[in-house]
Amino acid sequence: MKIKFFVGLLLFTPLFGKCQDAQVNNVVVPQVKPAIVVGAEQLDLYLPKLKDKAVGLVINHTATVVQSHLLDTLPALGIRVEKAFVPEHGLRGTADAGEKITDGKDEKTGVAVVSLYGQKRQPSKEDLAGLDLLIFDIQDVGVRFYTYISTLHYVMQACADNNLPLMVLDRPNPNGHFVDGPVLDTAFRSFVGMHPVPVVHGMTVGEYAQMINGQGWLAKGGKCKLEVVPCANYTHDTPYELPRKPSPNLPNMRAIYLYPSLCYFEGTQVSVGRGTDKQFQVLGTPGFPIGDYSFTPEPKPGAMQPVLLGQLCKGYDLTRLTPEEIRQWKKVNLFFLMHFYQNYTQKDKFFLPSLFIDKLAGGDHLRKQLLAGMTEDQIRATWEPKLEAYKTMRKKYLLYP
Repeated sequence: MKIKFFVGLLLFTPLFGKCQDAQVNNVVVPQVKPAIVVGAEQLDLYLPKLKDKAVGLVINHTATVVQSHLLDTLPALGIRVEKAFVPEHGLRGTADAGEKITDGKDEKTGVAVVSLYGQKRQPSKEDLAGLDLLIFDIQDVGVRFYTYISTLHYVMQACADNNLPLMVLDRPNPNGHFVDGPVLDTAFRSFVGMHPVPVVHGMTVGEYAQMINGQGWLAKGGKCKLEVVPCANYTHDTPYELPRKPSPNLPNMRAIYLYPSLCYFEGTQVSVGRGTDKQFQVLGTPGFPIGDYSFTPEPKPGAMQPVLLGQLCKGYDLTRLTPEEIRQWKKVNLFFLMHFYQNYTQKDKFFLPSLFIDKLAGGDHLRKQLLAGMTEDQIRATWEPKLEAYKTMRKKYLLYP
């Protein structure tokens, strides 16, 4: 009874979204849409399964139940949480992109914290000793090179190797309303692209986990004992505004919607605004011959050593675009990358020597297509066969219309 009361109190929030009035016989009748309920808030579906279990959480700052962090919520409901495993950006989501995360202890709860973005990507057998199951609850943005789905893969691999069940508390995909981009060539597999999926894969984390299992992408033919706690009132076309930024340099919905099109620039000499207050919403590089906006990257939380630190960058401010305008593109927009390449004065130096662009693109094809002067339509046409095959395969794993 105590648990039911606590849960009811915790979830005492508005149950419906914005009103959309309709007319019936010339009478205006208020219409409401049920609000999305994320998997973590579907407590009645999974709490009974955690009773008397030793639980490990794969989480970051986005793992919340309304306003309470899952790491606080579950112990308050009598669940025994033994460890927290954390991905890139750390437990509180403040670490720089690429910054190594260290093991430690959560000051508030005393729970041991194990890094999955430091010395290792995958929990070890010793890390999992004494646990009865793992719970994965991290907000994703639906883009192949966003590394939380790579962490998901390694967690599933560890669970398969150690016969440990995994429960995924699902969350909406803010870019789940379309599928686009080149499908990854597995010869270019890396932590920013592990599977043969397009840049925008159109799946929630729960659906993606089912695909990893179903397509046999785990090593040694492994299968993870997987359970997905779904969202309620969600479809892939449902707009979903994230209640908190998923990582330090995706501060708002405009950045999240632009991210699939702009992240390619991380493999070039062009800044996407890290070290400013408009991350993934501005573009610029020193000496760019056109453009009507300038900025200078400087150290900021989440980007203490940004690309082109202290250099005046010229280019464009994309905050003039509304999030809804960008959402309606429903595609990876190659215009920006092609425009900067075509107008860059030293084309032989446009791409970083590391050729990180190839890892982001999932192959060397995009770089070579730009070098060859192909048009956007010609480039997009080369994506189509594998993209259509992926869309057909994807249907098997969808949980939402």
